[in-house]
Amino acid sequence: MAGPMPWVIAIMMFLTVLAAAAGMSLAVGAHTLGNQLGGRITVQIVEASPDAREAQVAAVITELNRTQGVGAVSRMSEADMARLLAPWFGAEGLGPDIPVPALIDAELSPAAHARIDRIAAAVAHVAPAAKIDDHAAWLAPLAGLVRSLEWLALALVLLMALATGCAVVLASRAALNTHRQVIDVMHLMGATDIQIARLFQRRIALDALFSGLVGLAVAVLVILLLGERVEGLGSELLGSMSLPVYAWGILTMLPIAGALLATVAARLTVVGALRRML
Repeated sequence: MAGPMPWVIAIMMFLTVLAAAAGMSLAVGAHTLGNQLGGRITVQIVEASPDAREAQVAAVITELNRTQGVGAVSRMSEADMARLLAPWFGAEGLGPDIPVPALIDAELSPAAHARIDRIAAAVAHVAPAAKIDDHAAWLAPLAGLVRSLEWLALALVLLMALATGCAVVLASRAALNTHRQVIDVMHLMGATDIQIARLFQRRIALDALFSGLVGLAVAVLVILLLGERVEGLGSELLGSMSLPVYAWGILTMLPIAGALLATVAARLTVVGALRRML
C-alpha cells in the first residue's frame, strides 16, 4: 500500500483499540460494582433521641443477624461517619445539637435479596425509625447504561473493522491499476491469478500489520495516560473500570486480526479483479 492508506489503517486500529478497551473496562467495572453493591443494603435509623436510636440500632442488628441469608452486619463507626460528612460540613461535622443518623450495612444472599420486602417489614417492626436503602435498586439504571455503552463499543469495533476492510479493497484496486502492465506481462509468462494475488496480499498484510502495531502502540499510550488520570481522581466507580490481564491480551491480538482481515479482503479483491481482466 502506498500514500496515506497505511496511516488510515493505523488510525482505524487506534480507534478500534480504544473502543475495545472502553467496552471491556465497562464490563469489568459493572461486574465489580455488581459484586460489591448488588447484594448489599444500608439501614438508616433517623432518631433524635440518642437512647432510642441506640436501642433501635441494637434491635436491627439482632434482627438481621438472625435472618436467614443475611451475611456480615456492621454498623458504621462515628469516625467513618465524620469522614463521610467532612466534604460537606467540614472536619467539625454537624455538631452535638444535630443528630446524625445511624447507618448499618448488611450483605444479602441472592435468595435473601429476593425477599427484601419481608426483611424490610421485619426491620420496620423492631425499629420504626429505620429506612432500608437497597443498593441494587439505584445500581440498576447505572447497569443498564453500562450495558448500552458496551453494545455501543462493540458496534464501533465492528464498524472500524468494516471501514478497514473497505480501505484495503480501495488500496488493492489502486495497486492493481498502478501495476496493470506488469500484471499483463506476468500473465504472458504463465503466472496464475492466485500467484499474482499472493504477491499483493503479502505486501498488504505486512503493511496492515505494521500500521496496526503503530495504532496499537499509540492507543496503549493513551490508555495508560488516562488510567493515571483516573487513579488521581480517587473515584471508586471509575477505579473499578480497569483492564485485567486477559483484556490486554485481546488488545494485543487486534493488529494480527486486522492483518488477517486485510489479507482476506486483498485476496478476494485481487482475484476478482484479475478474473475480470481476462
